Amino acid sequence: MKPGDDTTGGCILVVDDQRSNAEMMAGLLRALGYEVLTALDGEIALSRVHSRHPDLVVSDIMMPGMDGYELCRRLRADPATALLPVVLVTSLDPQSERVKGIEAGADDFLSKPVNWPELFARVKRLLRVKTLQDEVMRQAEVLRDWNATLEKRVREQVQAIERLGRLKRFFPRQVAEAIVAGGEKILEPHRREITAVFLDLRGFTAFTDRADPEEVLELLRAYHATLGRSVDEFGGTLEHFAGDGIMIFFNDPYPVERPAERAVRMALALQQAFLPISRAWQKLGQQVGLGIGIAQGDATLGVIGFEQRWEYAAIGNVPNLAARLCGEARAGEILLDAQTERDVAQLAETEHVGPLSLRGFHQPVPAFRLVSVRG
Repeated sequence: MKPGDDTTGGCILVVDDQRSNAEMMAGLLRALGYEVLTALDGEIALSRVHSRHPDLVVSDIMMPGMDGYELCRRLRADPATALLPVVLVTSLDPQSERVKGIEAGADDFLSKPVNWPELFARVKRLLRVKTLQDEVMRQAEVLRDWNATLEKRVREQVQAIERLGRLKRFFPRQVAEAIVAGGEKILEPHRREITAVFLDLRGFTAFTDRADPEEVLELLRAYHATLGRSVDEFGGTLEHFAGDGIMIFFNDPYPVERPAERAVRMALALQQAFLPISRAWQKLGQQVGLGIGIAQGDATLGVIGFEQRWEYAAIGNVPNLAARLCGEARAGEILLDAQTERDVAQLAETEHVGPLSLRGFHQPVPAFRLVSVRG
């Protein structure tokens, strides 16, 4: 029976040691559309309750063996039937029996001879209450399931956050997030075209010879903070930093659109952001500037290192060429290799600086100075 429905329905267990009384009540209730079960004593009634799960019990009080009070107490003691509605029927003094019935946990009482319209009204009311109780319990079960699912998701997210925090100690942010999102397959060795950017501070070695340790670290903190904001803004992957030397690459672990354009725009942004830092130290008599080299091509990427320290690295000519171009760049200068220059030719103004003889490269390498980028 649905909540609020006035139609009849539900299963009722009638308990009476007098078969004729049980069958009479059962017949009248069946005529109203109820499913009715009967039991001739308390033990059989308990068995019926556990096997058939009725919605209501109407029980005589005076029965041999287990009487109606004990039956009610047994039902209330079992969590599965603690809320099962029970009507007790008595031929004894209704006032005194009512107190005993309340103590046993009965929901309602009827006196014999039974007033049938009264019985039917009370049965209908208690079945409606039972239906509402069942709905509340069903919703509570659904809510428990939702809570369990939510708790599981929260645990998984907390574990992912904790894992991400641990991974960030050893890997660039993008790599750590990729591992958490897609598993460690991202760490397997692979080849991909990347744009590599190498940064280095000009005058830093001389600066460290003259400056106090606190001043050296102050400069590096400002430099790294500026770098970190720009790398995140343009979607680069910070491979590693060693003092003032820093490698960034684009298009891995996740492909990005126009990696060369991102690289040159980031390089210009870094030069602009470093100017206030350079000028501040210049006022203190320290000359420091930023040189940048950019190269593009295929590289091998994957994890290198040992158990206590892993790094996600780009290996091959491309990162080496970016580092060598950086070594040739003066303070405030950005040098590009030929492939990067071709990729940004439509939006960048460059100047040819002639083939450069670079350590580790057998042939002179064409190089270009980045002047500006449109847009």
